[in-house]
Amino acid sequence: MKKLKYTLLFFIINFTGLAIGNFFMNDGPKSDWYLNLNKAPWTPPGWVFGAAWTFIMICFSIYLGKQFSEKNRSKLISVVFCSAFILNVSWNYIFFNQQLIFLALINITLLTTVVCYCFFNFKNYNYLLLPYIIWLCMATSLNLYILVHN
Repeated sequence: MKKLKYTLLFFIINFTGLAIGNFFMNDGPKSDWYLNLNKAPWTPPGWVFGAAWTFIMICFSIYLGKQFSEKNRSKLISVVFCSAFILNVSWNYIFFNQQLIFLALINITLLTTVVCYCFFNFKNYNYLLLPYIIWLCMATSLNLYILVHN
């Protein structure tokens, strides 16, 4: 029951974070600025981003629910989660709203590092982080491509 409560709590927090990030990116992928960028040939269609983030946040919420329900984990995982939350939400603002591609690359690299830290240091349930890590690696490559080719 404790795991379920934590999972539901993180489900709400994570999807609220996605909504906040979406709000801060304004028109984002529909803006003239983004549409006119040279994007990587492997850039997926727009709908893939929403589907991927939905799946990732479901897995991440389950992962956090399980981690927080274990004894002696909540303090360190709280710091790591807050860091990931801030980095995840702020990337949209930095990249789309402020159009600071290099700073966004630093941001997403830090986010990838934080999620990988969880993967390697909180061994239980880390398979739930694989979709997040794979997506962040791809998103980082897209960000880097835009930085180099624009």
